[in-house]
Amino acid sequence: MSTSARPSALAPFRIRNYRFQWPSDLLTSWAFEVETLVLGWYILVETGSVLLLTVLASLQFVGTLVAPVFGMIGDRMGHRDLLVAMRLAYTVLSSTIMVLALTGHLSPLSVMIIVAIMGLIRPSDLGVRGALLAEIMPAEQLVGAISVARTTQDSARIAGALTGAGLFAVLGIGLVYVAIACLYLVAALLMLCLTRPKKTLTTSDLPANSHAISRLFGDLKEGIVYAWNGPGMRAALCVAFLANLTAFPFTGGLLPYIAREIFQTDQTGLGYLSASFAVGSLTGSITLSLVSGLRIARLLIGATLAWYAMLLVFVEVRTMPVAMACLVLAGIAQSMSMISAAVILMRTASAHLRGRVMGVRMMVIYGLPLGLLAAGSLIDVIGYSATGSLYAAAGIIAMLAIAIRWRADLWPVHAPANAR
Repeated sequence: MSTSARPSALAPFRIRNYRFQWPSDLLTSWAFEVETLVLGWYILVETGSVLLLTVLASLQFVGTLVAPVFGMIGDRMGHRDLLVAMRLAYTVLSSTIMVLALTGHLSPLSVMIIVAIMGLIRPSDLGVRGALLAEIMPAEQLVGAISVARTTQDSARIAGALTGAGLFAVLGIGLVYVAIACLYLVAALLMLCLTRPKKTLTTSDLPANSHAISRLFGDLKEGIVYAWNGPGMRAALCVAFLANLTAFPFTGGLLPYIAREIFQTDQTGLGYLSASFAVGSLTGSITLSLVSGLRIARLLIGATLAWYAMLLVFVEVRTMPVAMACLVLAGIAQSMSMISAAVILMRTASAHLRGRVMGVRMMVIYGLPLGLLAAGSLIDVIGYSATGSLYAAAGIIAMLAIAIRWRADLWPVHAPANAR
């Protein structure tokens, strides 16, 4: 493809493996989103506690701290095989909730336990699928492929938002989980259809007779040190941590509370709010898949600041149409921000360390449960609006500090992170 040719959003689908990975990721993301909304509404209705709602949302991310381990395993056994195993595990866990619900034995405690187990695995899914994507796509198509891949999450959030909570009200949680388990199973089968990419793993510098545990820790340390010291990588990781700590709580785990307590609406209203953010995110992903020649690091700075500006407005409004409009704009900015961070990491990372680098990227998602738990406590003390304004203002200040601290890596047009 010549540099002057108009980029095509369908170009990544010329790669056979991508034609299987994309629908597998799509079905997995759909199941994630429906599950998140259904369980969030279930806990809120059963307990009436915003704190327990934030605990549930936080449990989904307990595995972020071990995400580099999953990245290391993927580098060794193959990212395709690891994703198959992970998605089969989702099938088993969701089937457990399905059986408990259909037999009348489901309780908030059992939901918390199963979500905690799934939370050990699920946070690594995005990182592993990103590493696999970087393996199967030519470098010149990486930005477009990542942008199109993001549509799996964005469209899933729309579908989950508009159907998940409503289906829960009509069919009950048991029948909804029949569909969720089927989605996970089909996703695993599609992933099995991928041809294993050629391994790029290099041998370790450790001697052959080193103990296995020493080699594992050595590999893990190598990946973490490499990700933290790569050009532009540290700034991208800091932005990702900041966004998860201070931005995502108000468009994810807290949405059931915002819908019910702030806007006085039901499952349908929750679906509209969640879908609005997803529509914006999908718009941003499609836009980036069609536009070439962007300075990615500069886009990272501008989009993140715009995201916080929209959140600052969102937490103050009290009418659904205006709130939905704010969430659409926030979704566009969020998509451009997070895609930019992923592109910087995957462009910079060496092939044999890519899984571990994306594992470190997933590890910083641990900011999300921290932000959720803190927000749940602060809302009880100072109120929703004050908490939201505090989070957004802190995010803007911290983002400006990151842009100034790593200006040499993020702003000059000749910086590696801004390569076209």
